[in-house]
Amino acid sequence: MPKIRDLDVSRLGLGLMGMSFGYGPGDRAESLATINAAIDSGVTFLDTADMYGNGRNEELLAEVLRTRRSEVTVATKFGIVTDADNNVVGINGSPAYAATAVDNSLRRLGIDTIDLYYLHRVDPTVPIEETVGAMADMVAQGKVRHLGLSEASADTLRRASAVHPITAVQSEWSIFSRDIETTIVPTARELGIGLVPYSPLGRGLLTGATRDLSADDFRRTQPRWQGDNLEANLALVEQIRAIGTEVGATPAQVALAWLLAQGSDVVPIPGTKRRTYLADNLGAIDVSLSAEHLEQLSKLSPVGDRYPDMSWVSGESAAG
Repeated sequence: MPKIRDLDVSRLGLGLMGMSFGYGPGDRAESLATINAAIDSGVTFLDTADMYGNGRNEELLAEVLRTRRSEVTVATKFGIVTDADNNVVGINGSPAYAATAVDNSLRRLGIDTIDLYYLHRVDPTVPIEETVGAMADMVAQGKVRHLGLSEASADTLRRASAVHPITAVQSEWSIFSRDIETTIVPTARELGIGLVPYSPLGRGLLTGATRDLSADDFRRTQPRWQGDNLEANLALVEQIRAIGTEVGATPAQVALAWLLAQGSDVVPIPGTKRRTYLADNLGAIDVSLSAEHLEQLSKLSPVGDRYPDMSWVSGESAAG
């Protein structure tokens, strides 16, 4: 079984966000069926966050954990603050907020210990040493087993690791999102920190299958999904599809196989809320890409930023 630091995980994880947040209406029954099907298929690494549906995503996962807790590694996050309508209103990495957030997540999840607890975004107003110090206290108290950071810069990883071992850094990483490769990936590897790519399918763009988005789908606000940008990016996906035809794989499987080929310390967490897409994603584990295919895929460059405001990536800088 793969490891990220000392944490046993499956080769691919499952991101649960879309079941409760960001991608239009959810289907509770299908979401639960998808989580259970993932576990039945050998997926042991489940990723959620307190802000997804204002806690509803953690409560959804709790329904599965009641009977399958021992089969899975649970990762959740704190630090992004939302209002009653689930709109983001800020970032809070203060020790006091962290202490409250972890207790709330444990209650919603219905478990005694969170396997991997992330700071969802770095709070620019709170030194990372203070936040991680508070998270280290959670480990000492038995509330958390391992610590992680999401969208943190290389410098932050170093400072955080000086306070307590960091097991994983979660960042967007895919054929279409390569910015972490410059400094974050090498720093993580130097420090022994595992890499957990979210949105490894470019929020669905790399599947080539999504054009009609629901009115409340947050991708409508993303530069890569708008007008000429979308058309240009879908043309790039056709190149991925062509490689898929050569190796007998779907575009999504090719995209995930490219990411898996980046190293055994890379554990992508593709998100889906339907069993059909889950099965397709898991097929990537058996896809083998040649050095030539990997090089061709690495040369693809999308049009448009991944967020309208790239400062959202990190409280420190757009690059983080």
